[in-house]
Amino acid sequence: MAASLFDSPNYAKLFPVGDAGRLFTDTAEVRAMMLVEGTLAKLQGKAGTIPEISAQAIHRASLELQIDPAGLGDATGQNGVSVPGLVAEFRKLMQAPEHAQYVHFGATSQDITDTALMLRMRQLLGLQEKALKSMIAHLRKLATDHAETPMVARTYGQSATLTSFGATVASWGHPLIDLLDEMENLRATTLWVSLSGAAGTASVLGSDPTELRAKLAAALGLQDPKRNWHNDRSPIQRISAWQTRLNQALGKFAQDILIHSQSTLKTVQMGATGGSSTMPQKENPVQASAIVALANQAVGLQTTLTLAAQHKEARDGAAWFSEWLALPQLCLGAMAALTIANALAAAVSPNEAALSAQITASNELIHAEALSFELAKTMPRPEAQAAVKHLCQEAFATDINLIALAKTRYPSIDTTQFGSAHQMGTAPEQAHAFAARAKKAEPT
Repeated sequence: MAASLFDSPNYAKLFPVGDAGRLFTDTAEVRAMMLVEGTLAKLQGKAGTIPEISAQAIHRASLELQIDPAGLGDATGQNGVSVPGLVAEFRKLMQAPEHAQYVHFGATSQDITDTALMLRMRQLLGLQEKALKSMIAHLRKLATDHAETPMVARTYGQSATLTSFGATVASWGHPLIDLLDEMENLRATTLWVSLSGAAGTASVLGSDPTELRAKLAAALGLQDPKRNWHNDRSPIQRISAWQTRLNQALGKFAQDILIHSQSTLKTVQMGATGGSSTMPQKENPVQASAIVALANQAVGLQTTLTLAAQHKEARDGAAWFSEWLALPQLCLGAMAALTIANALAAAVSPNEAALSAQITASNELIHAEALSFELAKTMPRPEAQAAVKHLCQEAFATDINLIALAKTRYPSIDTTQFGSAHQMGTAPEQAHAFAARAKKAEPT
C-alpha cells in the first residue's frame, strides 16, 4: 500500500484531488517560502532595515532561483524545519554574499513556514469554493426535477412517512451551502501572515515591526492578524474544522447513496459503477464508498490537529510536526471527496419505479400516522393511536392493506387523502426552497 493514496499512480484516480495535489508538494512549499523571503526583503529594503540594493537583489533572486527540495533533506532532518537549509542554499545560489547576508533578516523559520502555508491554503480554498458551487448546482437540478417525486422516509432504518426525493436532496445540499457561506469569514480569520521573530517579540525586525507585518500581509494578499500567532493555532484549527465538516457533509450524502444502492432497494441509479473480480452480477458503489472512507479518515486527522493546538510555551516542535503530518491529508481528503461527489451528483438519479414499489410494498403502513390523525377527528387522540397500532399489527399478520382494513372498521374515514400527493407534507416546498437558495450560489 502506498504511503499516500492521493499521489499514488495506482490509487490516485480512486481518490482524485486535481490541482490541489500540487499545493502539497515539496516544490510548492519551497516556491511559497521563496516568495515570502523575497517579499520580506523587498519591504525591509524600502523601510531601510537592510540596504535597498541588497533587497532588490534578494527579491529578484527569489523569483529566478530554482532550489531543489531534495537538496534540503539533510538540513531539514537535522534542524526539524526546512528554512535553515533553504536560506543557506538561497545565499549560496545568489553568488553575491554582500547581498545574500540579508536574506531572512530578523525573521524566524516559523514565520516563513506558516506564511507559506497560508499562501497555499488560499489557493486550496479557491479550488474548494469552485468545486462546492459545482456540487451545489448538481444538487439544485436534482431537487428541482424531483421536488414532488414521492419516496419513503426512514427513521431508525424503518419506513416512517412519505417525503420526496427532492427534499432528501435538500438535506444533502443545505450543509454544503452553509459551508460555502462561511468561506469569506474563514478566509478573513485564517489566512494570516506570520512575522514575529524568534520568540514572537519581533525584537530584531526593525524600528516598526507592526507596520512591516501589515505591509507583508498586503503584499502577499494575506490577512494581518495584528499579533503573534506562533503558539496560537486558531487559524489552523478553523481551517481543519471546516475541512472536517465538509468531509462529514459529503459523507452524509454518500451514506444515503450507499443505502439506496443496495440490491434490495436499487432506488437510485448512479451511472458508472465498480465491478467485482469474480461476481459478474455486482455493481459496486465505489464512489460513494470512497467518500465515506474519506469522511471517516477526517475524524482521526481532526483529532490529531486538535491535540496539536496545545503548543507549549513560545513554540512546540512536536505539536508543529503533528500539524504537518495531518493537515495536508485532511485538506486533500476533503478535496478528493468534493471531486468524487461532484461526479456522483452529476450522474445520480432516482429510480422512480423502485421508489414507487417501495411505497406499495409498505401495504399502506406508511400512512399509519396520517390515519391516526384522521381517526382522532371522531375519538380522543390516545384512542386513535391505539386503534391504528392494533390495525397495523393486524395488517402485518394478515398482509392486508392498512387503509382498506381501516375502511372496513371505520367506514366514514376519507381514504382519498392517503395518496402520495397528499402525504408528503412540506417536502416539495423544502426541495424548492433549497433550489432557490442554491441558485444564488451558482458559479458566475
